[in-house]
Amino acid sequence: MRTPLPLVTLLFLALSAGAAIDAQIGNPITSNPIPAPITKRGLTVEIRDVVRLPDTRGLRPAAEDVVPAGWARVSYVRDLPDGRRFANDSRGLLYLLDRNNQPSVYANVGAAFPFAVYNRLESGFIGFDFHPEFTRNGLFYTVHGERAMGNPAMPDFIPPGFTRADVTYHNVITEWHAANPAANTFVGTRRELLRVAHVVSNLTHPFGHLEFNPTSKPGAPDYGLLYTSGSDLGFSNGGGRNASNPTQTQRLDTVIGAILRIDPRSPSVSGGMKGLGDYTIPAINKFAADGDPKTLGEIYAYGFRNAHRLSWDLTDGTMFASDIGMNNIEEINIVREGNNYGWMKREGIFENGVTRPGGALNQLYPLPAEILDGRMKDGFTYPVAMYDHSEGQSVTGGFAYHGRIPALRGKFVFGDIVRGRVFVADLAAMKKADDGIPQTVAPVEEIQLCVRDAGGNRTYVTFRELIEATNGATVTRADLHLSRSRDGELFLTSRQDGMIRMLVPDSSGTATAAARR
Repeated sequence: MRTPLPLVTLLFLALSAGAAIDAQIGNPITSNPIPAPITKRGLTVEIRDVVRLPDTRGLRPAAEDVVPAGWARVSYVRDLPDGRRFANDSRGLLYLLDRNNQPSVYANVGAAFPFAVYNRLESGFIGFDFHPEFTRNGLFYTVHGERAMGNPAMPDFIPPGFTRADVTYHNVITEWHAANPAANTFVGTRRELLRVAHVVSNLTHPFGHLEFNPTSKPGAPDYGLLYTSGSDLGFSNGGGRNASNPTQTQRLDTVIGAILRIDPRSPSVSGGMKGLGDYTIPAINKFAADGDPKTLGEIYAYGFRNAHRLSWDLTDGTMFASDIGMNNIEEINIVREGNNYGWMKREGIFENGVTRPGGALNQLYPLPAEILDGRMKDGFTYPVAMYDHSEGQSVTGGFAYHGRIPALRGKFVFGDIVRGRVFVADLAAMKKADDGIPQTVAPVEEIQLCVRDAGGNRTYVTFRELIEATNGATVTRADLHLSRSRDGELFLTSRQDGMIRMLVPDSSGTATAAARR
């Protein structure tokens, strides 16, 4: 057993002292489950505007659109190997950015889907990715949400115990085939891969991410396989007979709470095993090869609440997932195939109260000491970095950074969606924390952002302040999201102001009087 990192040791000594008392009397942890605060310790990074996507607030009828509407709702920026750059507006547009980062519409995705839903920031055309051989085969993939009412399409999957009468929304993954991959405007065909049912009242936690493993090379078993986000599809807090049911996210016969890995080729092309939809289950998947007909072979890992973003360390292939918690804990997890990440029985390194008679989802209980220190295994995989809701409310996706900014090299950069805080954790510490000992987690530090005026002077800002300055109005939700460029640099976007920004090296300058917080 290794010795935990010093800062983590201090954190858990404080935490465990109170936890031991609570464990003896069986009381929940009532506040501040992670006492050590996240601090700024001089890590300063400059942020610059790249481009603002067009204002699309009138694109959808007011009755359909989210309030407050905001500008273009940017979720992702993606670079192709040929140098082209793309970004989405979840109101239904996929933009191509030219060499000066000026946008033009590449594809009107929303026009193809008359039942699409746009009434939440996480709705609409929310995710996309290009096949690693797009420049040759012209294939890219999108995910969007649709309403079930009046929709003639039948879901490929409805959660166990429910029927079509319970279905409220659909999560739809589509393959697009560009006739000319080099063209700057899409012309081609599309094919539906998967349609999964929501059975809750709101389109909460839809499928929002599609990703090919960027470290996988031609000829590797994982090459060309498509991963999805791992979402409970709103099941955790959906109300009715689906609320507070810890068994749903712990099953292997449902996609609820599971990251999926699929071969997007139709079985009619691949000759392989058919999945829930028109795609192939990779023979290499653990649950495809387990010989159990009750497990879905598509499942890569499970037990997530909303692992809404996935990424890989480009140096060694480590896979990360950012899992949005319920009432208390936000997590970064290292994802291993076949592993169970605990939701709804675990939240962070705690037991969730819903597992106890009379308990509730907003309660946490300390784990027994023998589980915390790794002497006893309970079958769950625990986070390698985390923070509680005294620090934020909803974790963003993040990336292992190996780019041009010296201060960020060797760190995992992420943040909080709602408050807009930008965080880092040491990559080496995170990987060491993937040791089966729940209490060893990497410390988290906050980045101080700065902007530079024409004279080279710095002003220290928050991401939320940048959005408010751009919009000329206050926002209650920063809606921070991160993307990675082809050369490893990081974009920061928000679905509130349509601006694409980039982190850049912080050159020397004179801080203004408005200064460091």
